[in-house]
Amino acid sequence: MAEEIERKFVLDAPPQGLDDHPSVAIEQGYLALDGDVEVRVRRRGEHAFLTVKSGGGRRRVEQELAIGLEQFGALWPLTDGRRISKRRYLVPAPDGLQFEVDVYGGALDGLVVAEVEFPDDAAADAFSGPEWLGREVTDDPRWKNQALALHGRPE
Repeated sequence: MAEEIERKFVLDAPPQGLDDHPSVAIEQGYLALDGDVEVRVRRRGEHAFLTVKSGGGRRRVEQELAIGLEQFGALWPLTDGRRISKRRYLVPAPDGLQFEVDVYGGALDGLVVAEVEFPDDAAADAFSGPEWLGREVTDDPRWKNQALALHGRPE
């Protein structure tokens, strides 16, 4: 399984010019949740995936497997009550990094978060983002997508 090192931020508003960047609609639902382990299905544009994640905070293990849209459709009903929808924008970041800015819809309408993935812990420690990035919530489990799908936006 691949390991990711990622930091997550809650934005007060989308950054200026967000619509100038490439984006894709994402629907994801959770099939199984057990502490820091999750199994989810995701449709990203015309592609679908089954993903297993483990861990919390900025370092997580992730395995993503491509599945067909028919398989996604068969699994989707099993995620009822544990879903999110969002549009993901890919925005260039300093040092060759990339922000994934998610603008949520549905029950989470108005929520905007950004994540940035790093090649190593040193790069994650050294990172200083732009002012629009907002408050960091990397280590707050209430802001994980699975928690948002189950409980909605934290107060």
